[in-house]
Amino acid sequence: MDFHHPHLIGDCLIHIFTFLSEDDLISASTVCKDWHEAAETPWLWRRMCMQRWSFCNLAALGGDQVNHSWKRYFLRRSHLEKNMTEGRTGNYTCKSLRGHTGRVVGLVYLQGNSYLLPDLSKSSAVACSASTDGTVRAWNIQKGESLWCSPVQNPLTGIVADEKEEVVITSDSTGLIKTWQGQTGQELGSFSTASSHCTLLQYNINNDWFLTVGTGQGSICTLADLTLTKKSSLMVCDSVKVNVLLVSPDKKWIIAGTKENDDLSLKVINSESLTSPSEDEESLCQTVPVLGCQAAVFIPTQPARLAIIHHTDLRGNKALTVFDVSIKKMKYKTEIQVQQMESFPLTLNLYSSQILLEAKNSNCIVLAAREELWVYSLKGAVLANFKDHVMPISSICVDSFRVVTASQDLSLRVLTWKNDKDGGLTLESQYHLLGGSHTMSRGFTHVACDYASIVASVEGNNGKDVLKAYSFTS
Repeated sequence: MDFHHPHLIGDCLIHIFTFLSEDDLISASTVCKDWHEAAETPWLWRRMCMQRWSFCNLAALGGDQVNHSWKRYFLRRSHLEKNMTEGRTGNYTCKSLRGHTGRVVGLVYLQGNSYLLPDLSKSSAVACSASTDGTVRAWNIQKGESLWCSPVQNPLTGIVADEKEEVVITSDSTGLIKTWQGQTGQELGSFSTASSHCTLLQYNINNDWFLTVGTGQGSICTLADLTLTKKSSLMVCDSVKVNVLLVSPDKKWIIAGTKENDDLSLKVINSESLTSPSEDEESLCQTVPVLGCQAAVFIPTQPARLAIIHHTDLRGNKALTVFDVSIKKMKYKTEIQVQQMESFPLTLNLYSSQILLEAKNSNCIVLAAREELWVYSLKGAVLANFKDHVMPISSICVDSFRVVTASQDLSLRVLTWKNDKDGGLTLESQYHLLGGSHTMSRGFTHVACDYASIVASVEGNNGKDVLKAYSFTS
């Protein structure tokens, strides 16, 4: 080494340190002054952050700028993920959220911690729950406190939220749709569909806010703005309730249909036909060429790729088929094209059971049926299969870091994603989170997650459901 040019020594050390793990880098920083200065180079820690997470934000550390460093960001976020992966006692807190006097029919995050850009200084995620007791309740997840409760109305049947606008939307047993201001619980608007069943889908196109509602009569109604102004109505499956309602990632397509009738197909509708209907033109609509939908999901990393589990010609057997949705403009008309990309039979026994389907990325879907969890590629390869539960899975939550399954056996199972040695994506089962005693409860019914917490509803034997909130620390 040329001791007359010490910067060369530092540059060489920094290059060598790029081959070290974070633990080795921390150890190297204790060897001597030169090694310490090289190991503390912000570029090294920024490089490790970007390699591991792709998206990082130093402002997530909170506080003053003195505490902002790539090393501190890496250590705090990796510590949080380690806690979420191991699930050891002391790495998380568990709060019981009590107040509902009926069944919880749904729960959503109103203010969550983003998976792409988590706020490591954030200490107050907010979740909302809807119940058959006719109330919506907002909860501080970390503190386990009730923030507000709506006035009592008819039993609620559904709930969705728009985190960006901090708005909660609910439906009740008479078909009354309401919007609620998330901070205060103030009612913002209402609309009656006169349907005992409603499926809710909220989405934004450009800067415009929309809500499409599927009814028990087989129609979908599209409302605009938080005041719920009616824009359009369309029949999609006459006299059969709409319980499949999805919007594509590019917001150009709405999928609507039912799982109640094996002789019916899903419909693909151009979203503009619903949000900006023309009196002179019919809605642009096309039928998906498979019957008997059991579950459906859009692939989140593609503009409009749809995966559907459906019946095949053989009774009781099912297949998963993947379609791409696009538009074809011709000289005198415009058509929706639904092109089949992949299709394969499902070998698991799914006869007469509830099927839950979620998508991870462009080549990975997660399927739950009875007590089992399956991970498939979109080519049909089984990537993983788990039998962690002893009773049926009632709800699943899938994100870029983990999968959480809720079961009637009164446990949550946490599984985490990782790349195996061959570079492929795989899922690893990690640990259970328990929900209480079977003498008091019947099992978990719903689960939702943000980056640093999990909230789930437990069905009480006395008819009063309780929420369990698990918060992990960084």
